[in-house]
Amino acid sequence: MAGGIEVSFPISHSPTQNDPVSWRVGRTKTRVYVTCGERELRFGMQWSVEYSLGAADDFLTERAVFHNPGATAHPWMSWSNAAVPCAPDTQYHFPNGQVLAHSSRLDVIDWQHAGPRCEADIEEMTGYFWKTTDANAFGAFTPSFGTGIYHVADQQVSPGMKLWSYGVGKDRAWATLSSARDEPYAEIQGGPIRDQATKLELGPRETRSHVEFWIPSDHPLDIHALKVPHVELRPISDLPLFDFAREDEVKVWRDLVRAHQSKRRLPKPPGVERSLWPPSGIEDLHAAFKWAIETTADGEREQWKFYHGTWLAGQGKKKEAIAVLSATRTIGVANALLARLLKTAGDLEGAANALESIQEEWLQLHPQVVALRDDVLRTLGTKTLAERAQWLSRVAAVPDERIIERRVQLLIDKGEWHEAKGLLVSAGFQKVHQRYVRTGLWKQVCEKLNEPFLPIPGELGEDQLAAFGAYREFE
Repeated sequence: MAGGIEVSFPISHSPTQNDPVSWRVGRTKTRVYVTCGERELRFGMQWSVEYSLGAADDFLTERAVFHNPGATAHPWMSWSNAAVPCAPDTQYHFPNGQVLAHSSRLDVIDWQHAGPRCEADIEEMTGYFWKTTDANAFGAFTPSFGTGIYHVADQQVSPGMKLWSYGVGKDRAWATLSSARDEPYAEIQGGPIRDQATKLELGPRETRSHVEFWIPSDHPLDIHALKVPHVELRPISDLPLFDFAREDEVKVWRDLVRAHQSKRRLPKPPGVERSLWPPSGIEDLHAAFKWAIETTADGEREQWKFYHGTWLAGQGKKKEAIAVLSATRTIGVANALLARLLKTAGDLEGAANALESIQEEWLQLHPQVVALRDDVLRTLGTKTLAERAQWLSRVAAVPDERIIERRVQLLIDKGEWHEAKGLLVSAGFQKVHQRYVRTGLWKQVCEKLNEPFLPIPGELGEDQLAAFGAYREFE
């Protein structure tokens, strides 16, 4: 959602950015503090972002603290992203230097000579990352609105600078999709890392922190004259580090750990339909799962085995997860996850057999399972065309985008190229960043019909950004 300052950890655009998190208000004689954060589910690391104001401040102070309480190092990145209303006259005040420009191609430009001065100068969606700078401040100001916002930070701890714009050309429609009043916006971002293709590691028990300052203004500011404010903040030890923020997501798993430690009554495993899988960020579940499996029987034992397998998969222990899930044959979702893991391990026959073992019809026809099955069967060769057609025909009326993509692929594989083209451009896809499945299908169709690949139809809903970064690193 385009509004306010989005904070992200341990990846850009955190999965919980629109979920409730923990918060606390604190006061000293000179400042008021509002801190929000959580212990995130993926790695179990803690993040807290503290916003504070002094009585005379004409700027907002933001301090981010990241802590890894676990026994394993984990990757992370962090960006503070302010959404700013923009118009063609929005001015971008950024330092001179070498800048990585990420649009339909990757390039390094000299900002002073080749960088845009205002929104009207940007033709397509583009991200700019500063490699070198002659100032530690940046911002945006829109004369027609009479408003702007600037950012300054100590370059030694927070050197990251980014500008993101959808431009004023063919990509302009993207700029209104996530704004509350259907109005265009741009993004100005700062943080401790220089670009979004890079991650750092936070070691066991390690803590990192940095401070950033946001300055609203009703007139343009000189970024070369802006200085990092001197602010006396409370000791970092007074800043709260929060636990998991949504109790319903972790309660049963913590109850399981406590039951194992005390050897008392086990909690009931959650029903599969709740999609309440054990967070990989809870590190000490392995022994508890083994104990639960050993002390239960029949259906309950199968459920604990399933959850053990999902937790192992989330921990990145693929071989162990495959072994556990392979012995969990009565739960269809276990077979679906097993098929995914086997596919990523290159065992396509095993993946197909796991999918064939799913007995529940509701799950057989679930769009994710149908799409996965079709992908696996296609990789096994043309001998599976009839089986693929049979499964896809059963869900032909489902307006799921991945189902439509698989139907287009089947038409291409059957030599029905005109039909594939017609379905592809008439499907009404939503817009999605950094995913190019439909673009790949369009390329296949054009090659088969001996037609030009460019221009790529906007109806496909995919951007044309050059491959860069780690947005889809786990695909």
